[in-house]
This record gives sequence, structure tokens and C-alpha cells, in this order.
Amino acid sequence: QVSGGEDEIQQLQKALLDYLDENTETDASLVFSRKFYVAQWFRDTTMETEKAIKSQKDEDSSEGTHHAKDVETTGQIMHRAESRKKFLRSIIKAAPSHFSTLLKMNSDTVDYEDACLIVRYLASMRPFAQSFDIYLTQ
Repeated sequence: QVSGGEDEIQQLQKALLDYLDENTETDASLVFSRKFYVAQWFRDTTMETEKAIKSQKDEDSSEGTHHAKDVETTGQIMHRAESRKKFLRSIIKAAPSHFSTLLKMNSDTVDYEDACLIVRYLASMRPFAQSFDIYLTQ
């Protein structure tokens, strides 16, 4: 269960990374998985920011004027992306043992089934998973 106030995706990422960090002693491949997820989320955040900037530029050039609502939405995306990048940078800089104690203050323990559910949810948010129905119907 995710509490309000903080970014829901970021809380799920914290919980998943905590699970991976707790179980690295039993399975060495989880170290790679943890690094892969951090890198992939950082890339996704960068791509999301680039798309927001590109869409804003396209709207400005096609319409000649920009709407305050669109600019605000782009600003919110940029702010959220920067906060996610800051979170991911702090994970990259922290040693695994320090990361574990950092996350345990903010999250409950996650078991294997919960970790699988989190992975499925986060994967469903990716562009390919969202467009899969379109590809299937075509």
C-alpha cells in the first residue's frame, strides 16, 4: 500500500530496490538486477523529459502561442523528472549497505510475491506495455 504525498512510482521503486538489496546475499544476480533497474529508470526519466520538451516546442511552433495549461503540465513533468533523477542519483552514490538502512526507514519489508507484483506494475507503465494492445489489434 502506497501512502500519499510522495510520488507513487518512486515509492514502489524504493520498495523493489529494498527487496533486491535485502536478498543480494542469497542471490548474486540481484546485484545486477538492482543496477539494471536504476539505470533503466534513469533512462526512462530522461526520455520522458526529452519528450515533454519536444512536445512543448512542437506545440509552440505549430500554434504560434502556447497555452498556460500545457506549459504548467510540462513544468510539472520536468519537476517530477528532476526529483526522480535526484532520487536515483542518491541511490547510485550510496553504498548498498547504506541504501538498505536508508530505505528501511521509509518502507515496510517486501516479500517475493509483492516484489513480483511491483515489477509487473512498473513494467505495465512502460511504453511498449501500454501500446501492446494496439499492436495486437493491428
